Amino acid sequence: MAKTTIGILYDFDKTLCTTDMQEYDFIKNLGMNSDEFWGEAAKLTREHEVEKILAYMMIMIRECKKRGIPLTEEYLRSCGENVVLYKGVLSWFDRINAYGESLGVNIEHYIISSGTYEIIQGTPIAKYFKRIYACRYMYDENGEAVWPALAINYTLKTQYIYRISKGILDVTDDYNLNRLQDESLRRIAYRNMIYIGDGMTDIPCMKMVKQKGGKSIALYASGKSETVKPLVDDDRINYVCVADYSQNSTLEKIVKLMIENMATLEKLRAKEEMQLSQYKRAND
Repeated sequence: MAKTTIGILYDFDKTLCTTDMQEYDFIKNLGMNSDEFWGEAAKLTREHEVEKILAYMMIMIRECKKRGIPLTEEYLRSCGENVVLYKGVLSWFDRINAYGESLGVNIEHYIISSGTYEIIQGTPIAKYFKRIYACRYMYDENGEAVWPALAINYTLKTQYIYRISKGILDVTDDYNLNRLQDESLRRIAYRNMIYIGDGMTDIPCMKMVKQKGGKSIALYASGKSETVKPLVDDDRINYVCVADYSQNSTLEKIVKLMIENMATLEKLRAKEEMQLSQYKRAND
């Protein structure tokens, strides 16, 4: 029997790192503070009815041009090097993968973020993800960003849950994404998904995963539990805890229990199918 695959899906900003990823180096290098940068993006949204994600992507291009900063893939990756990750994140993936292996299941990690793909690529944890779905740029002949290649807002995030479940990971493959696929053929069953996020922009994904039989976890920074209260009040999630990925943390204990439960239920399903098949053969 093929190994069961369990998918752990993460938001990035304030889920794996402590604030919006642009605020560590990118905004500082512009000589702006975060209020100024996000204020410009909000102004663009108001004045031209630009979608919020497209607005911030435009402001990144515009402000770099003003200052003569080449907005290249290499530059954006360098802005990911100093992203501050929550406690325990650096060792999290190896620990969780090893635990899954001990139970006979594969663990795959995915990012679904409205942040900047190239900045995430520059972080030390990028290598752990099967796929990183995030906003990214198209580049001209000089290697400079000229146009959004992909923009992911909070509702579009759900598309990538379908992609991950079906195993249609190529973002250009809409044909196979939209083809009818029997649930038994799914690469990762929804019931074997865990979504980890931090706030209101994660609601569609949290709700979808929870309703389809998976698990959703809301995280909050230490001392700021009020940020996830609406998610608890509206029954969007299964669990809530502080954003601490350390060994033996509450988050690790919760995720390990989820993995153990998923692994056990998949073994039970396999035994049920085998027993029923044997019975049918014996009684035909």
